[in-house]
Amino acid sequence: MGQKKLIRFNEINSFPNVLQYPLDIKGKWKYFFKNKNPLILELACGKGEYTVGLALIYPAKNYIGADIKGNRLWVGAKNCLDKKITNAAFLRTQIEKINNYFEPAEVDEIWITFPDPQLRKSKAKKRLTHPRFLRLYHQILRPGGFIHLKTDSPDLYQFTKLVINTYKLNIVEDNPDVYSTKSLTPELNIHTHYEGLNIAKSNRIFYLCFTLPSVLDDNDDNFYELIK
Repeated sequence: MGQKKLIRFNEINSFPNVLQYPLDIKGKWKYFFKNKNPLILELACGKGEYTVGLALIYPAKNYIGADIKGNRLWVGAKNCLDKKITNAAFLRTQIEKINNYFEPAEVDEIWITFPDPQLRKSKAKKRLTHPRFLRLYHQILRPGGFIHLKTDSPDLYQFTKLVINTYKLNIVEDNPDVYSTKSLTPELNIHTHYEGLNIAKSNRIFYLCFTLPSVLDDNDDNFYELIK
């Protein structure tokens, strides 16, 4: 491990806005933030640009960026400390374990911004909009809470639309070319490091906003047949 990473890992242990695999935070975020404001979760937040950006735009909401990479979380956490942003925090954990840290309906919205699209079919279960992840989100998201996906991957965008249709999810917004939209909302104007890399080479950004039904249909057999 490089010296820079070692320094960051050492520093992040003392950051008051970073929780690493906390054992007793479920149901207690209102005490952590010292208010009962809506709680917004960003998954696989990377360097935290979206978490920080949203926190600046909406100071009356609380934001949590979750990622497994402490070296990346350091960037967002340090930015918040330097700017004295108190309505954002960072959670270091695996996304597969996210429901260990929140009570049912404790989360108001979920953002998924430029995640690894896991393009190989054998890796489909790792896509953060796969039904197995949606079932985790269903456990912690309030009824009617939004899930936002912003990606440069046409494959992940189409995959997510397939999930939405198969499991009868509710589309709130479907935008296949974000930056061609006039009067773009402030939250969709936030840019991230990974967006700038343009890894997918698609030259456009896709956005989906959807909600989960009260009961997720058990359409797994049909779904797995469709993605073969």
